[in-house]
Amino acid sequence: MFFARRPPPEAIERFLRESRELPLSYPSPGILATGIARPHHLDEIVVPIGRGPRDLERACGALRSWAHFDLGWVELFPAHAPIDAGTTVAVLIRHLGFWSLNGCRVVYNLTADEGASRFGFAYGTLTNHAESGEELFEVFLDATSGSVMYRIRAISWPQAMLARVGRPIVRALQARFRTDSADAMRRPARCDQSGAGIGR
Repeated sequence: MFFARRPPPEAIERFLRESRELPLSYPSPGILATGIARPHHLDEIVVPIGRGPRDLERACGALRSWAHFDLGWVELFPAHAPIDAGTTVAVLIRHLGFWSLNGCRVVYNLTADEGASRFGFAYGTLTNHAESGEELFEVFLDATSGSVMYRIRAISWPQAMLARVGRPIVRALQARFRTDSADAMRRPARCDQSGAGIGR
C-alpha cells in the first residue's frame, strides 16, 4: 500500500490488523531452499559483524529485537515483534518522496538452542506487499576465522504494478537495505568495544 506522506498510527495499526488475516503471496514457505531460477531475483550478502561467542550472542539478541531494521528509512510494526513462526509484521518504507506499507509473516526459525553457532529466521511476503518472496536473516560463527557473520538471503519478484514499473528503483532500494542492515548489525559489537554497551 502506497502513501503520499507518512501514514498516521491508526492507519498503520489498521493495516497490521488486516494483514494478520492475509495469506502469503507465494505458494509455500521455504522457497529459498528450492533454487528457483530467473526471472526471480536471488540476492545474498554475507558480511563479518563481530568476532567470537560474545559477539554472536549479541548478534542473536539484535536479530530477536529486529535491530537489522533500525535504519531510519525502514520501520517495523510492532517495533519488537516476536520472531516466532506465524508472527505478522508491517514494514514501513520511505521511498523517493512517498511511503509504502508492506505485510510480512515469519515463516520459520533456525536453531535457537543454547550454544548453537547459527541463529536466524525468515519471513515471507503477504498479498498486500509490493513484492512477492522470502527473506532470511541469519548470524553464525565461522569456525575457521572465528568471525561472526551476518547473512541476508532473499528471493523476490514484483507483485504491485508500481513495483513492476519502478523495478530499477526497487532493486536499488533492496541493495541499500542489505548494506544498511549489515551496518545496523555491526553496532552492538562497536558499542561494546567502546565500553558503551549495546544500547538496546
